[in-house]
Amino acid sequence: MAEAVRRGETLLGSLPAKPRRDAAQQRAAADVLMLCNALRTRFLATHAASVYDALTESRRRALRLTELLFTAAETFPGLAPTRAHMAQESKRSQADKDGLEIAQGIFLRAILNDDVAGRHLMTAMLRPTRRAAALRADFARSDRVELETVLLERHGPAAHVTLHNLQCLNAEDDRLVDDLETAIDLVLLDDRIRVGVLRGGVMNHPRYRGRRVFSAGINLAALHSGEISFADFLMRRELACIGKIVWGLTAEQENASGYALPAHKPWAAAVDSFAIGGGMQLLLVFDWVVAASDAYFSLPAAQEGIVPGAANLRLTRFTGSRLARRLILGGQRIRALDREAALVCDEVVAPEEVDAAVERATHALDNPAVVANRHMLNHAEESPEAFRRYLAEFAFIQANRLYDMDVLDKLRRTWSASRRSES
Repeated sequence: MAEAVRRGETLLGSLPAKPRRDAAQQRAAADVLMLCNALRTRFLATHAASVYDALTESRRRALRLTELLFTAAETFPGLAPTRAHMAQESKRSQADKDGLEIAQGIFLRAILNDDVAGRHLMTAMLRPTRRAAALRADFARSDRVELETVLLERHGPAAHVTLHNLQCLNAEDDRLVDDLETAIDLVLLDDRIRVGVLRGGVMNHPRYRGRRVFSAGINLAALHSGEISFADFLMRRELACIGKIVWGLTAEQENASGYALPAHKPWAAAVDSFAIGGGMQLLLVFDWVVAASDAYFSLPAAQEGIVPGAANLRLTRFTGSRLARRLILGGQRIRALDREAALVCDEVVAPEEVDAAVERATHALDNPAVVANRHMLNHAEESPEAFRRYLAEFAFIQANRLYDMDVLDKLRRTWSASRRSES
């Protein structure tokens, strides 16, 4: 496998960059990449567990996604793109990339589909980040941490996590996922905090200036320019950022009963203006959702051409299959005052009453019995095994969708339309 992939990479390197290839060269590049990925798939079908054990010292090391992928590339040449390959690829727009991340999707599908390796990787992704550990003491002293796109503040037993990726209406990108996971870690690590709250900040975008916005979903401009990472955004978001809201942090020590419970806490969300795409996906893991009466929810994944995270796994238990299909496949919106809104949020109030509703929700969730029961509800509704199997297939499907021509065409049209509107 390594030798065949090396020859393929040499051939690919002899071709012009993707924008300058003629039709024959484009077909040759596509054939080389397809053959290399087929070889990787065959290799991992037999050796995934052994590869993972080699990379993690028989699961004595906990490697996060990016570290795991690059360690695999160094230890098993040809199995995944190297750090140098990905650094070069990151300089290109999405349409000009060769799709090396598909090999990462193939690798992660194989690892997550292996029962032992997959469980170990999921546990590794629930560990606190080094960044959160470095900020922990500062947050304990000041009760406030301001990151580039997220503001964290403690008010008594509640931690308020405010999204403020202001210029793009809290659209999600690599930076926001990193900042949000850091804030979630700090909430879960602080014993003074018993409830987490997520809300969008006040915007300075011309159209929504002075108004709060929850989330505009994935940043399509960043995706078009090649700045959205498969591993550090799409996979990390599900396994770590959202995963920690559902399952909490990996337990480091056993308690008095000899059983190690993860550090997890109840969460409330407040939706102002809209929760689009990834924003609506987030709501599916919260324990209480308050919405302003002028807000709406949507999952325009089919229009964007990609898979809406784990919404395909979770949404049907909230809305039933028919409405879930209309939302995901047809792009239907739900407005907060629609009858269907009761299926995705718990309370709808006038915009000026959201603050009071959030205060009531945090008070209701501040209860040790709530912690125990949400833990059991999450296990009953979505077992870690079901989530792992879903994410294995998601890794492969989403990595491929990022490079399908229909997605690239839609990104180009969206980008062109946004440039026209700005001018």
